[in-house]
Amino acid sequence: MAKDSYTLLQKNRKAYFNYEVVEDFECGISLEGTEVKSLRANRFSFGDAYVKIQNGSLFLVSLHVSAYSHASMGNHDPDRERRLLAHKSEIKRMRRKVEEKGMTLVPTKIYLKGNLVKVQVSLCRGKQAHDKRNTIKERDTKRDMRREMKNYNR
Repeated sequence: MAKDSYTLLQKNRKAYFNYEVVEDFECGISLEGTEVKSLRANRFSFGDAYVKIQNGSLFLVSLHVSAYSHASMGNHDPDRERRLLAHKSEIKRMRRKVEEKGMTLVPTKIYLKGNLVKVQVSLCRGKQAHDKRNTIKERDTKRDMRREMKNYNR
């Protein structure tokens, strides 16, 4: 296995549309056993998930991890806050940027790195309405160009 290889479970496309990503951080996530199984089965959704810094720790809020279907009584709470694992210096740097510049921390990817579940937390700045319109316009023109090239090559 290559050094930086990973298996992407899900990408938060809504975050990439609503925010401009400035910087990315890789964090571990503290999970219960049935949560890991649900994540591996891709039974989770970002919704309006965000990361908050509380008492020098990172917490992932609003990540919905569905209950594991084959578990009986020991299932987890689907909407609980999950602790993210990062170095203290990274957390301090994130806190400074969030407080000073009015940015927010958003989970953008959840992936497997080896047998560990990792979360990519991004430092983001909110997009204005005209930036969102430009993004939609660019996406539509790229789609049209691909369609034309496909038809041209036939």
